[in-house]
Amino acid sequence: MSTPHTTAQQPDTAAQAPGAEEAGLVVVSENGVGPYGQQVRAGHHLLAADEPEPEGTGTGPGPYDLLLAALGSCTSMTVRMYADRKGWPLEKVTVSLRHRRVHAADRAGSPSGNGLVSQITREIRLDGALDADQHRRLMEIAEKCPVHRTLTAGALISTTPVPVQV
Repeated sequence: MSTPHTTAQQPDTAAQAPGAEEAGLVVVSENGVGPYGQQVRAGHHLLAADEPEPEGTGTGPGPYDLLLAALGSCTSMTVRMYADRKGWPLEKVTVSLRHRRVHAADRAGSPSGNGLVSQITREIRLDGALDADQHRRLMEIAEKCPVHRTLTAGALISTTPVPVQV
């Protein structure tokens, strides 16, 4: 039988985790706020995550919000880097994203079936005195952002249990 989760504040285990400042390491642990509150440490940055109400307490973005934030920020940064290297007059990039689950049969090119698949819609606004060719090229570059490529190619995820230290 599992131990019930409590809402009492838990120790800051992510901050104390060995290697918590290691580049590329993200440590997520329950923070004791509500049933699903999480503390996310990415390098020296500390974020909160939670499920929205009524399941959680809404003290931070949900997991899919964080996924969309990763894709949106990577898209914007990739476009910005390219425009800056080219010296193009890009003033501002705005990326709006939405996630929803759709039936696999509703997606073009999907095998028939009743399963649900994730669908992310992404709208990109490029402000600045860009000509049509620059605008088109920046939209092509957006498709090459590393997070976009990871999501569309798939990722291998390896899970390893860590022994509890007493």
